[in-house]
Amino acid sequence: MSTVGYLSLTDADREAMLEAIGIASLEELFEQIPSGVRFDRALDVPEALAESALVRRFEELAARNASTTRELSFLGMGIYDHYVPAIVDTFLSRGEFLTAYTPYQPEMSQGVLQAIFEYQTAICELTGMDVSNASGYDGMTVAADACFIAKAHTGRAKIVLAETLHPMARQVVKTYAPGFGMEVIEVSHDGGTIDPGRFAEASQDAAIALFQQPNAFGCLEAAPELAAAANAASALPVAHVDLASLGLLEAPGEYGCAMAIGEGQSIGNYQSYGGPHYGFLAARKEFIRRMPGRIVGETTDIEGKRGFVLALQTREQHIRREKATSNMTTNQTLLALGGLMTLCWLGPEGLRELGESCLAVAGYAKERVGLPLAFDRPAFKEVAFRTPIPAREVVSRAREHGVHPGYPLGRDYPGLDDVLLVALTEKRTPADVDRLAEVLAEVTGA
Repeated sequence: MSTVGYLSLTDADREAMLEAIGIASLEELFEQIPSGVRFDRALDVPEALAESALVRRFEELAARNASTTRELSFLGMGIYDHYVPAIVDTFLSRGEFLTAYTPYQPEMSQGVLQAIFEYQTAICELTGMDVSNASGYDGMTVAADACFIAKAHTGRAKIVLAETLHPMARQVVKTYAPGFGMEVIEVSHDGGTIDPGRFAEASQDAAIALFQQPNAFGCLEAAPELAAAANAASALPVAHVDLASLGLLEAPGEYGCAMAIGEGQSIGNYQSYGGPHYGFLAARKEFIRRMPGRIVGETTDIEGKRGFVLALQTREQHIRREKATSNMTTNQTLLALGGLMTLCWLGPEGLRELGESCLAVAGYAKERVGLPLAFDRPAFKEVAFRTPIPAREVVSRAREHGVHPGYPLGRDYPGLDDVLLVALTEKRTPADVDRLAEVLAEVTGA
């Protein structure tokens, strides 16, 4: 048997291993596997390529992908084309961060631990909360994590979801809920936002009431009223927020939320064709021992010097399964540190300017695009337009012009097949919006 050139294992190595375990051949190694389930033919793959040919093949495959450096994109719905500063790639390429595993040994991991501690601090400052974990898997799974915290804290088994919460977050919660022994109630939207009165009624006897700000339609909810409605029913109000909005919008902790969660991609992460990214979960201090993942704390060593340690680890890997707060055995620390570096690069003024830029571009799009608004509500960086033909058809036609005009809401919301959600970040220029308006006018005839 010849050895593939990409593998360091030699025939001599293989023979030595077989001899060490007391068998004569690879066939003998696998003889316990029934013949009926064995793969009895060669793999149907091409012959091995030389390195230069393999690189050329990868380049050909990569060229099939479209990116926002080549085509004009107004796609959003949770993943956005924000600018990622060069310092992020430089920072994340450093070996001590790029190759770091769980920092169990503080004496070897002070740099990583401090970076996580600073990330937690930044998330707390932005959300107005007392404590943050070291990041979550993504912005959807942290919604399920929040529900588990709420059940453990309140002893209740009812989850209330605003229909304007991201559809993937709602689906993840619905998937997890039976395992938690919880039921899910959804509150439908009224013209693009949630009515606080209906939210209050649904929140009676609930453990948690989840809403999004800005919501999945890009509209601004009456967040303080929604939080107050949940609090009045003794349910825990939880806001799913966009970090990019918090330079302008009020922090969830300021209007009475128990927790703030969300997808962090908009700060410090590329779109990456949908992932991976990082989720965040911050809460009031009374929930700290029920929070998922890990939390880094500050301490002093035996010489009185400042240091950092893993203060709490409540995953299945670390404690008894029945006491674990999450079945997620990973998080996204590296990508979360990209968020930290971006926040440091922006600073408070820069974050506010980022939000103002998004608002300004969205305002220009409302004036320039010759389509009616789907919702008469204030918006942050996404604007929903009514289309005279199905929005999916608009998307298909616009792509022929090298423009991705937005997200067709009918994919997730029955009855909104004629609504196109257009994302407008600080990277979109007035000329970009003019181009969008021209293409939409051509493909819709409006």
